[in-house]
Amino acid sequence: MIRVLHKNSLARSLWGRNSCSKLFVGGLSYDTNETVLKNAFEKYGEIIEVRVIAHHVSGKSRGYGFVRFTSDSSAKVAFKEMHSKVLDGRNIRVEFACKNS
Repeated sequence: MIRVLHKNSLARSLWGRNSCSKLFVGGLSYDTNETVLKNAFEKYGEIIEVRVIAHHVSGKSRGYGFVRFTSDSSAKVAFKEMHSKVLDGRNIRVEFACKNS
């Protein structure tokens, strides 16, 4: 099960959590694909996986995706730098996505 940690405060999101290298990215343009998402995030560290979630029948983007880094520190930097930034003409929302313990 994946949970998305909601932003109570930047400090709490960064330090009051278990280690996590996976980010949820919401508010994506329906035209944003995995290549665009990877290109936007790869400057913050090595990426293991990028997924844009699509409708299972139509194949159209649902407007959100996930980026997994090789390290927690890269994910922290990407979170700080990309949260509330514009990507493909849309303000995106970035949160940590961690498995429940």
